[in-house]
Amino acid sequence: MVSLKTNLCGIELDNPIIPASGTFGFGYEFAEIYDINCLGTFSFKGTTKEPRFGNPTPRIAECERGMINAVGLQNPGVDKVISEELPKLRKCFHKPVMANVSGFSIEDYVEACKKLDKEDIVGWFEINISCPNVHGGGMSFGVSPELAGNVTRAVKAVTTKPVIIKLSPNVTDIVAIAKACEEAGADGISLINTLLGMKIDLRRKKPVIANKMGGFSGPAIKPVAVRMIYQVYDAVKIPIVGGGGVSCAEDVIEMMLAGASAVEVGAANLVDPYACKKIIEDLPRAMEKYGIKDLKDIIGGAH
Repeated sequence: MVSLKTNLCGIELDNPIIPASGTFGFGYEFAEIYDINCLGTFSFKGTTKEPRFGNPTPRIAECERGMINAVGLQNPGVDKVISEELPKLRKCFHKPVMANVSGFSIEDYVEACKKLDKEDIVGWFEINISCPNVHGGGMSFGVSPELAGNVTRAVKAVTTKPVIIKLSPNVTDIVAIAKACEEAGADGISLINTLLGMKIDLRRKKPVIANKMGGFSGPAIKPVAVRMIYQVYDAVKIPIVGGGGVSCAEDVIEMMLAGASAVEVGAANLVDPYACKKIIEDLPRAMEKYGIKDLKDIIGGAH
């Protein structure tokens, strides 16, 4: 028998598979088609302090080997997530869940995390620092080691759960930012968020997306993700959640060899709602093919 178990910031997972935020809603929609308790955990829809309607449409564009989205963090706000979404989630998911939090100022992150920290079902925070800092001229928190460290410190000061910082790949030195987060007290790093992309409609001769640019995800970005996970694993001592273009069991093994303790599956859920279930079911076959008995043993094994 092979072992799929892994450990993420002190919490044991039955397997390393985590549907990524923004591709799995609050879980209960997927629970209508299969038992989502087969998952390691999942990262629920990015939540902000205030409700957000999101960006104008169109905000999704299919591309070669991927897709571009500029949804704009549409969500009902943290108060409604707690009062309406989490009660529905508790009925169908009986494991700790990852709370993905976004913000446009440090105060936004602090307020949302402070409220969600009281919820028993929340096992970890995944802090998305790819958002533009409204008090910093619109520059993303995730492109500066100093700003990334500031967000990490502020969130750690108001939470009791492990804090995983989700980093933007749209930077020149991912290692410096990961190290700044670790030094500021982060319990883990999540790699990677979407790459900035664009698609132009040849007939209209205009960008397809109303926002012009958006987050590029899908199989095409996996080599970038693997490279960044590999670099950051060498630089920090805290766990890494890998993600970016994962669509099969072999992709999961590759990311764990690069240094990931758990692996997020994003765009694949939008192509096939059973993607995560199929990957979990196929992992024992892939492990046996490559002579792997215990997934924990291969974390960082390519170094």
